[in-house]
Amino acid sequence: MPAHLFDPLTIRGATFRNRIWVSPMCQYACLGFDGVPNDWHFVNAGGYASGGVGLVMVEATGVSPEARITSECAGIWNEEQQEQWARIVGFVHSQGALAGMQLAHSGRKGSDYRGFTDEAGRTKPVAEGGWETVAPSAIAAPGFDVPLELDEAGIRKIVDDFGDGARRAVRAGFDVVEIHAAHGYLLHTFLSPLSNHRTDEYGGSLENRARLLLAVVERIRSVIPDSMPLFIRFSGTDWVADGWTPEETARVAGWAAELGADFFDISSGGLLRDIFISVSPGYQVPLAETVRELGGVRAAAVGKITTPAQAEAVLAEDRADAVFMARELIRDPHFVFRAAAELGVDIDYVPLSFRGANWRSTESA
Repeated sequence: MPAHLFDPLTIRGATFRNRIWVSPMCQYACLGFDGVPNDWHFVNAGGYASGGVGLVMVEATGVSPEARITSECAGIWNEEQQEQWARIVGFVHSQGALAGMQLAHSGRKGSDYRGFTDEAGRTKPVAEGGWETVAPSAIAAPGFDVPLELDEAGIRKIVDDFGDGARRAVRAGFDVVEIHAAHGYLLHTFLSPLSNHRTDEYGGSLENRARLLLAVVERIRSVIPDSMPLFIRFSGTDWVADGWTPEETARVAGWAAELGADFFDISSGGLLRDIFISVSPGYQVPLAETVRELGGVRAAAVGKITTPAQAEAVLAEDRADAVFMARELIRDPHFVFRAAAELGVDIDYVPLSFRGANWRSTESA
């Protein structure tokens, strides 16, 4: 029986074996504070690849030391980082999956304490290994210190850093590059009128607020191969009045597509805290639908997608072109094999040593 989840998808020169993709998830595991990925990153990414996904998108990866979310986050600004990412990508490829790097700048939410700890969610002082953060305007993220407002030279450096990070991602062997423009990090704060109060060419109108993101798109597209897909992750909405909207997301996605972006990963929120979001199964899928329809682009859905039937329905009903998954893949790294069994699909990439699990059986052994 055919299932849309297992239809291959080709974007530029990359063909994904299925449409179940790993959403980027911060690992906070560079415990040398140097941004160099290590064995944890190898095992984590490699486990998802051997579990059958079509794309492993690694965590938000800082394009400079100050672009990281925390001191423990990974980077892509030097040769050592590039070499270790190459080792990880090589194993992902050996398992038949493609590898994507999410290039990121944390902006005003950077210099945070390590995620999932009691200290997380506030600025780590420079004396403890933190750094001064930057943003479009000197407006603090809830719980964090007031950032430095970027000047023209600072904005140019951001564009240069994204371009350099993209070059290194190519050299490391990644198949996809994704720009992180979501979750209250730097590029999102330029897009949202709630965090961007500038009066120059980077503030005010939607065209101005999108200017930095589009410059980053142009720079990355100019330094990566024509065959390499370029993704963008957006927060489709800020979930508050007068904030960033799905309609604006769609318009900017359309502009980005004209400059060479290929695919859009639609999440939401992250700019503010303590706002009401009605989180239900597939609650962000309508955002991907809006971006696809109004922007005339291809997009993936993410958020509370937890069962094979639910994921299949998203694609079968033409609400998205792929699904990114996070928490469910943490709970079940072999979700792909279970989905194939439940949907009655025969696939030829279950590792030999895993075949004894017999996902089709209702009996445990």
